[in-house]
Amino acid sequence: MSEKQQVSSSYWLETAPDGSHPALAEDLDVDVAVIGAGIAGLCTAWELTRAGRSVAVLEAGRVAAGVTGHTTAKVTALHTLVYDKLRRTRGPEGARLYARSQSEAIEHAARTAAELGVDCEWETRSAYTYARDTGRVEELRAEARAAAEAGLPASFVTETGLPFPVAGAVEVTGQAQFHPRKYLLALAADLVERGGRIYEDTTVLGLDEGEPCRVSTATGATVRARDVVVATHYPIFDRALLFARLSTRRELVVAGTIPADQDPDGMFITPDEDTRSVRTAPLDGDRRLLIVTGEHFTPGTGDPRARFERLTAWATGHFPDLEVTHRWATQDTEPTDTVPMVGPLHQGARHAYVATGFGGWGMTGGIMAGRLLTAQITGEECEWSGLYDPRRVKPALREAPSFLKTQAKVAGHFVGDRLRPSPPVESLPPGEGAVVRADGHRVAVYRDEDGGLHAVSARCTHLGCLVDFNAAERAWECPCHGSRFDTDGKVIQGPATKPLEQRDL
Repeated sequence: MSEKQQVSSSYWLETAPDGSHPALAEDLDVDVAVIGAGIAGLCTAWELTRAGRSVAVLEAGRVAAGVTGHTTAKVTALHTLVYDKLRRTRGPEGARLYARSQSEAIEHAARTAAELGVDCEWETRSAYTYARDTGRVEELRAEARAAAEAGLPASFVTETGLPFPVAGAVEVTGQAQFHPRKYLLALAADLVERGGRIYEDTTVLGLDEGEPCRVSTATGATVRARDVVVATHYPIFDRALLFARLSTRRELVVAGTIPADQDPDGMFITPDEDTRSVRTAPLDGDRRLLIVTGEHFTPGTGDPRARFERLTAWATGHFPDLEVTHRWATQDTEPTDTVPMVGPLHQGARHAYVATGFGGWGMTGGIMAGRLLTAQITGEECEWSGLYDPRRVKPALREAPSFLKTQAKVAGHFVGDRLRPSPPVESLPPGEGAVVRADGHRVAVYRDEDGGLHAVSARCTHLGCLVDFNAAERAWECPCHGSRFDTDGKVIQGPATKPLEQRDL
């Protein structure tokens, strides 16, 4: 990967004003503590504040700078191929509730943007799930029928604005795309204006589900709250054993400018070709930003540099006038039974809630979660509470093969990664990292550009799997549950909350 191909920050982070919030410095009492300031956490906190609750948001990093800050930001109820499956596994009513909850999230976001007067580059577009393989046409037709029966304005088409022919596509009209960080920073500002509090650089370490609940943090301060919402993308608490029903995937993003007249005018995704996804965003003048994603993989596996090269070649091959300006990656959490988990954290939970498993569709999912959790906390009825309930059993049993496959993969990494051969430290070139054996322990060693070595324990602080090095992003990643650490062991992404231990070579 050449110097020009190194990973950059995301376009969304570069082009939104950077707010600032203090770290939590003293104990605090509120009605609700929300852990995580991505779209699910901020939308939940904002809704609760408007409902009259006192709220504190606790964020380990920066507001809307984690997974939400690296999304493609499609605000759509068409989630690749989901409705035909839901019709079979949850029945027509389950598919209808899914479509309605996601569609209402789009409408709610549009109203909120207008109400707050935020210029978040909101654009109405059709969403498409397409295939180039004629063997998938019947599958697409079935998805279009199922989506239409669920209440979406869906149809099967054979023509799109893409610069190549397709065998067929599901089109859903009236969907949207926006600048996620501009939208969420506006929500954060309004939340604070209404009396809510946001604390950045505040890592949560523990949760005591008493009355009130007690949330302990790395700053030493404690938040006491009647209710707690865990909205950390991947739950940082394992008491619900949700990690057994979730898998993580990392996906690459390439973005750059194209002439405005080459805009394909829509949001596109295919289940083939490593889920290639295409959309554009507005720029000044006669150009637009093209955003292409794909090349998904389990964190800590494979070589992301080669994947970036393949994705770039695909993008420039289909859009020859593309001038690549950004490369970044995002991370998604997949539930084994298709539907996100939003609701009580575990079977015995009375005041602890969770939002997770959005499967790459966190924009509508996060907005929906904010409204659903607010209804549950304030005692209101919500028609789709049962659909998203994390405590559901029958759907999980029905998807047992997916569950077993996920656990087998985790077990394979936990055991197999400990049997990998260990390269000599001396062989590491600058900018590279590897897991080596030292004094009977596995050590994650990175050599910086000046030749200095950075050594930390290779054992993930979440559940003990071994990390591996992502050379494109220069990070240590856990293939079991997706925790990520920088080259000095600091947590970049959970569920881990503690850094990798320092080692002395």
